[in-house]
Parts: sequence; C-alpha cells; structure tokens
Amino acid sequence: MRIHKSLLLGGVAVAVLMGTTMTSQAATWRYAFEEAIHEVQGVFATKFKEEVEANSDHTIQLFPYGTLGESADIMEQTQDGILQFVDQSPGFTGALIPEAQVFFVPYLLPGDTEELNSFFRNSVAINEMFPELYAEQGLELLTMFPEGEVCMTTKEPVSSPADLNEVKFRVMTNPLLVESYQAFGATPTPLPWGEVYGGLQTNIIQGQENPMFFIESTKMYEVTDYITCAGHNNFTTAVMANKDFFDGLSEEDQTVINNAIDAAFDHILEYQQGLHEESIDLIMADKPSMTLNVLSEEEREPFMASAAAVEEAFIGMTGDSGAEILAQMKEDLEAAAM
Repeated sequence: MRIHKSLLLGGVAVAVLMGTTMTSQAATWRYAFEEAIHEVQGVFATKFKEEVEANSDHTIQLFPYGTLGESADIMEQTQDGILQFVDQSPGFTGALIPEAQVFFVPYLLPGDTEELNSFFRNSVAINEMFPELYAEQGLELLTMFPEGEVCMTTKEPVSSPADLNEVKFRVMTNPLLVESYQAFGATPTPLPWGEVYGGLQTNIIQGQENPMFFIESTKMYEVTDYITCAGHNNFTTAVMANKDFFDGLSEEDQTVINNAIDAAFDHILEYQQGLHEESIDLIMADKPSMTLNVLSEEEREPFMASAAAVEEAFIGMTGDSGAEILAQMKEDLEAAAM
C-alpha cells in the first residue's frame, strides 16, 4: 500500500510527539495508518475516532500516510509508546511476526464476500492465536479486516503465468510475497511505494498489485494499460495498540476502545460494499482505453497451482507455529463457508 519515505518529516513529528504527555490516561490518543484519510484505512480510523470521542472524554489524533514517516517508522513509534494505535498490513508486520505472512498465501482467502467477512469476524486464528504473537512484540491486536480483492496492473495483458515471465513486478518487502510472484513467473521487485508510479512510468518495473480502490485513488492506471483480477488474494490489514498503553487503561476505557473497534469494523465492511465496482467505473471513465481482464476459472488454474509451493515456503519460514496458524485458518475458512 502507499508508504512514502519521509524520514526527516518523521523525525520532526516524533520530536513533537515526544514533548507531549505519554501516559495511558492522556486526553489525546494518537493513531497512524498507511493510507490517505479518504481511503479504507482512513475511513475505518475516522469511524473509530468518532466512536471513542462520542463515548469518552478522550480525543483521537489521526496521522494519515506519510505524516510520521513510512510503515517501519509508525510501527516503531507504536512499540515505543509514542503512538497509541497503528494500522499496518501483515505484509509489513511480517518482519516482526513471520506468521502474519500467511495472508499472502495465494488463493487461501475466499472470493465470496459473505464468507470472507464471516471468516474475519469469527476466525480462531485471528481472534485467539495471532493476539499472542502480537503481544510478544509489545502490541495489542485489536482487529484485522479485509480491504478488497487484490488485482494486478501491468503494461501488457496477463492471462497466464507465462505472461508474467521476466516482468519486473513491484512487491512489498515481504519474503512470502516475493515467493508468490516468483511462483507466478514474474521477477518480484521490492520497491518503496513512493517510487512505484515513477518506476512504472520509466519502465523500471512493469507491474504492481493492490485493491481496486487503491489503484484508482493512486492513479496507477495512468502508467499501466491492463488490470488483471486473478482472484489470488484479498488485502488484509491489522489495527493494533501499544500493549503497555492498553494494559494500563481502566476497564472502562478498554471497553470504549473495543466497542469503537467493533463499530468501525461493521462500518468498514458496509462501506466497502460495491467499492470495487465503483472504482472500476471511475478508472474506465478517466481512461477508456484501460483493459480490465477478470480471469476465468480455467485461466486461474495455473496460478492456483502455485499455492502449494508458497504454502511450503511459508511453513519453511515459520516452522511449527506457522503450520498451526495455517491449519487453523483453513479450519476457520471451512466454517465460514458453511
């Protein structure tokens, strides 16, 4: 997702934040996320802020993408207690919590929206297993939620893995995502988000992936000609609190936070209904020459065949803990499909 390198700005912002009250009972709580205020994470954060402020004497200060540096910066600031809340994709958190990379196993998450939402609401892996892993890193996992089907934008059409041969495809700095696109036949190329548009424009890279709303809002279609939806993934994100901060709160304040998270979760699932299709309409209206290709089940089969190798790579990276997470997620997904 959108991460801008802004170390100087981040350093100045941290210095300002360090000069303010940092106790768990501070009137103002700080919340940083990886997208713009009008994008999905920003909509979730805004609803959370509204709920907290309506039901307590606390205020929430929101920091959209780039305000305090890049993804690694806001995670470090949350672990240090400078920020109270952070929204970060497991794609980045995977450096701290390798098991979180499970969300990049291709074709693990269902394409059916109802099943997907049920999974995120009821998953034992998300609600019971992952919190323990996040706690080891000084983080209170408050929720995870989906942000939409991930689609590829490329310079040339893609209907099979052969079409990605030698294509330099931008990925997050996530080992399993690298494995995934290698399995798809591409040349995965980790690149900071701030360099992606220019990289596509100058042909340093020839492709990238993101949910459709993000492809539209960041204008990735301006520097690519094809959108391919292969149904391989749904972008997932996680909202966390600094654990010492959260544990130090009164039971009343913890309840306010948890209730606000629940309300924001319901709100963001409702907000995203039709967002994928609306974003396509906006893209096609702005660039009628853009080609949208939704792969058929038959066309998806060669991509799906790569999932087993990526699963093996995930277990190799995470050992028994990752294997247990993966097995539980599959069990949770079966339950969601019933």
